[in-house]
Amino acid sequence: MNIRTLCLGILQFDDATGYEINKLVADGRFSHFIEASYGSIYPALTKMMQEELVTCRTEIQPGKPSRKIYAITPAGQAELFRALEESPKPNRFKSEFLFLGLFANVLPAALTKKAIRQHENELSVLVEDMQTHYDCCKKPGSQFAIGYGIAANKAALEYLRQSKHLLLESEHSKDLTEDVTGDVAKETSYE
Repeated sequence: MNIRTLCLGILQFDDATGYEINKLVADGRFSHFIEASYGSIYPALTKMMQEELVTCRTEIQPGKPSRKIYAITPAGQAELFRALEESPKPNRFKSEFLFLGLFANVLPAALTKKAIRQHENELSVLVEDMQTHYDCCKKPGSQFAIGYGIAANKAALEYLRQSKHLLLESEHSKDLTEDVTGDVAKETSYE
């Protein structure tokens, strides 16, 4: 999937401004599918306008800048459905938390504990947020996608709660940081 397909998919649900599309992709209900930057959305919308896949109308707002509102065209819908016929690429999962976990045996225990608490909180908030979207959603496909996300994140949260001892009980976990010469440095607080 690419940014064009994502924008067309968003516009299939409803007309939107570039700003609204960016918010949906950055931290809204479409943030779980692909990474997209603010700088990639407007060029994609401009190119799709030239290709007549989307239209743009200007909405005047008294005392505010005008808004450009994008809408999908029948040609855009055909392009969206053509793109959706392609087999999806394998999921890619990336996690800075898991990278940190690789080094728990050499990190100060306080840093590892802080990272675990933070990640546990992030997963809890994410599940709660997705549950809110699920409860408001009436379309079966959307319910499936959100439900899948809820199940995956609940499983990750459950695993973290049951297995965090593997990170905390490492025989090499340190309570103090050491400098490169091996001398004990001052205690560092990660709270």
